[in-house]
Amino acid sequence: MTTSYNLANKLVNATLGNITYTSPASVYASPYSTAPTAKTAGRVVTSDGYARQVTTLASAANGIASSNAVVTFGACTGNNWPTVIAVGIVDASTAGNIMYFNPIAGRNINVGDSLVFGSGNITITLT
Repeated sequence: MTTSYNLANKLVNATLGNITYTSPASVYASPYSTAPTAKTAGRVVTSDGYARQVTTLASAANGIASSNAVVTFGACTGNNWPTVIAVGIVDASTAGNIMYFNPIAGRNINVGDSLVFGSGNITITLT
């Protein structure tokens, strides 16, 4: 996943500038219909049945951390979601800041469908 400039600045300041960075208590996976960039937040899916999902990751090894549980977004209700083309990790259940993001193969989530990422399918890499 790519790191947002917001998080990159915090990490550089924390490691080189003696500025404390406090990790969020929880992080959340969020699907996007417009992909984020390091500078921009993208467009989060906000359709019926959508809610960010708490995501846990195993401790990093060799600069890599992967989700250690299945991440399931609730069933789409009412209207189909726009095509999901990216997934991000954010620091709050609503609003907040994007931390990491990655494009994915477009997924169409129709009424009654759920978006699911298997355990290990969300991976953060810092090298």
